[in-house]
Amino acid sequence: MRSDITPYLKAQATFKDDGKHYVFPISRMSYSLKANEYYFNHPEWAEEYLTYCHRSDAFKSRWREATGSWTNKVVIDVGCGPGNINATLQEKPKILIGVDVASGSLDLARNLGYTTVLADANNLPFKSAVADIVVLNATLHHCENMDAVLKEAARLVKPGGLLVTDHDPQRSAWNYKGAAKVLWLTRLVYYRLIGHSFHKSSEQQKWALACETHHKPGHGVTPYLFESVLEPLDFNVNIYPHNHHLGKEVFEGKTGPVELKYKLGNLLSGRNPSSPASALTLMCVARKNG
Repeated sequence: MRSDITPYLKAQATFKDDGKHYVFPISRMSYSLKANEYYFNHPEWAEEYLTYCHRSDAFKSRWREATGSWTNKVVIDVGCGPGNINATLQEKPKILIGVDVASGSLDLARNLGYTTVLADANNLPFKSAVADIVVLNATLHHCENMDAVLKEAARLVKPGGLLVTDHDPQRSAWNYKGAAKVLWLTRLVYYRLIGHSFHKSSEQQKWALACETHHKPGHGVTPYLFESVLEPLDFNVNIYPHNHHLGKEVFEGKTGPVELKYKLGNLLSGRNPSSPASALTLMCVARKNG
């Protein structure tokens, strides 16, 4: 059963209760928002994402270590999609609010215990300092203005609370050069020839690429992004570069094994594939002082 969110809302926030989700008006449907809405509203694609993405033991180990217990805490999952984080962690917070732009994905998250909110991550309807934990997993790179979304999410964190992000591509690792960039771009030609990539159809691949706004060479998150946004807001910021199949060992400074295709991409770009700057993603664990 979903919870009442009104104690957590800004005084001026207006919404519609459609019986399943709390729906807040979105003033500007950007191309990124439309692409994410389309992709994650697709029932089959959303179900596949829930089943296969961010469900590994390594993911669970890493996130459990990062956040600790959620018991009796107020948790807000920004860009929750179909609910992957808590589908994997199986925590029991006081309230778990999931925010997304796709009602189809929110339907799945609601079945997993989320109190679901359809809203724009650039303009969240919640009061400041209402959450013990705010999480954004594979969210920022789907947003046009990553810094604005990060700042808005940080606004929700109580003094002493946590903000955790993960699974956004690290810019330095994906900034392919020379032959690596040529190979990266020509993969799209290959996908068109065979009709799909790891997605089941060219249509699914098209919209998956469209909604990942900052997952391309020269795009992605950086340590500077997290530090420049969060430190002025009085957060203690820790950043952990890692590849995708490593658990809590990331907090020991390990980055994990490098898959061959990414190793080749970094070598052809003139980078050491084993360096932290070549790790595929950055996990940011930031605690609000006070």
